[in-house]
Order: sequence, then C-alpha cells, then structure tokens
Amino acid sequence: MRGDAIRATQTAMKLSVVIPSYNEQDNIEPLMEALEAALRDINFEVVFVDDGSNDSTVDKILSYVDPRIRLIRFSRNFGQTSALAAGIAEAKGEYIATIDADLQNDPLDIPMMLEKLERENLDIVVGRRLRRQDGMILRKVPSILANGLIRFLTNVRVHDYGCTLKVFRSSVARQLGLYGELHRFIPVLSTIIGGRMAEVGVRHHPRRFGVSKYGIGRTFRVLSDLMLMWFFLKYRQKPMHLFGSLGFVLLALGSLIEGYLLVLKIMGESIAQRPLFYLGFMMILAAIQFITTGFLAELMMRSYFESQQKTPYTVAARYEGGRLLMPGTES
Repeated sequence: MRGDAIRATQTAMKLSVVIPSYNEQDNIEPLMEALEAALRDINFEVVFVDDGSNDSTVDKILSYVDPRIRLIRFSRNFGQTSALAAGIAEAKGEYIATIDADLQNDPLDIPMMLEKLERENLDIVVGRRLRRQDGMILRKVPSILANGLIRFLTNVRVHDYGCTLKVFRSSVARQLGLYGELHRFIPVLSTIIGGRMAEVGVRHHPRRFGVSKYGIGRTFRVLSDLMLMWFFLKYRQKPMHLFGSLGFVLLALGSLIEGYLLVLKIMGESIAQRPLFYLGFMMILAAIQFITTGFLAELMMRSYFESQQKTPYTVAARYEGGRLLMPGTES
C-alpha cells in the first residue's frame, strides 16, 4: 500500500480532495476508508485543513503516514471559507474536489462528477443533495428559502448552494477569490469569472458522529453576502451605474421638492418649518454622496484592474488559423 502511494505521488496528480475539518475526530477514519474505496482508480491526494479543532482531529489525521495525505493546521478557527481557500491553494491536482468531513457527503459521487466535468468540458460541477438528511425546521426550510432568494437575485440556476461537494478544474478554483464566508456562493463566483458549470444530484447521509456546526444564526450573514454577490454580478465593473443612478434619482426628487417649496416661498408662504423642506434637502445631500461614491468606486475599480494587469473579461479559448490554442498561450 505504501509503495503504491509513493509511486502515485511521483506521477502527475489528477485529483486533490480538499477537506475542511473542525472537531471531526470520529469521522476521519471512516472518511478515509470511503475515499480509498471510491477513488481507487484515480491518482489522488487528500488535503485536510484543520480549522482550529480542539479535539483529536489533528492526531487522527497525523496517524496516516500515506504521503498522499497532507494536513494544514490553522492556529484558530477561521471558518470554512478560509479552510477551503487554504486547501485549494495547497492542492497539486489537475482537478480539485471539495467535501465535508462529517460523512454526510458521499465520496462515491466524486468519480461521477469528475467524469461529467471531463466529458462535457466543464469548469465546475456542483452537487445537489437529494433526499437531504437534515432537520426540517432549522436546516431544510431556511435552506430552501435561501436558495430560492439567491437564484432570484443572481439568476444563477443552482438548487443547492449549501452543498460542499463540488469538483473544479484547479485553474478555475484558484480564481474564485474566497474571502469572508463566501463558500456558499461558489457557483456565483464561478459565474462571475465565466466558468462553465453544471449541477448533479448526489447522495446525502445523516450525521453519524459529532454535532453540526451550522445553525439558524447564519441567516443574516448569508443575506449580507448575498447583497455583495448581487453587486459583484451586476456592478463590479461599472459601479457608477448603481451609485450614479441612485444619486441622480435622489437629486431629481430633492430638486423637485425644493423647487416646489421655492414657488410657495415666492408666494409668501413660510416653508422653514415644513418637514418636506428637510426631506428635499437630505435627498440632495444623499444624491451628492452617492454620485461621489460612484466616482471613487470607478477609480478604485480601474486602479485594481490596471495595477494588477487584470482584464475585465475571461477568455474561454483562443484559435489561430482554425487551430485551437489554450487560453493564455501565444503563438
């Protein structure tokens, strides 16, 4: 077994399985057994990212001397998004699969997802948990509502944003820019960079060991991140279209109100004590702030792209004389 593992690491790595883990000591051994059984025909590595566990999770992982198994240990709990970002940055495989350490995702679905990604020339395949094995009130209902709201605002047609089980091309995974708690919005981030995506049904199992790290308290964080994703999708490259439009609408309304009051003033009526006077004045001030914010956001956006030599577009492929060139290559 060890000899086979060493020979596998000496050839091109096809798949890196990134597993964020936090207090999952009882799940490590059965998870590794399931991965070995599911991926026996694939040259793979496992990248565990321990997110500040205070149980024996780290010791369980370190008990494996297989060179295909690597561990990144955080100094404290930074959250699942940071754990996924660290694992993706360390992965050596041509493709990357992400999966939870709680045994609710099934490693047997990974080969099917990888085969679909390769066959259909996709950049990311996301899982949709069928017959989800979670509580109805605290998990399923909030998830259904959140997924529906995200689809409505972003128009990214994914049914299960909360499923960690995904397979990416590593080049695409490294472009996602995972910060804060944006792991829930990976399909949206993939759309922003022009990734080709598909969703497939996957198995879901009840949790056998440990306790869930999710609760109803994450709802407001999801809503905040959703507003950020909506802004990224629609106005990331043209922030003035949002702030300028709001500013000019408020400026027009405020000017109409103050113009109306000016006419009343000329006719001899007192306007200083009217609430409408202050409303119009505040609208004009807010309009100036929105328009100024739009200018600043445009300058920051242009500085971001130009200083880092980034482009506001993504090239899917290049052709020359009818011959396909890989993205980013030159003749």
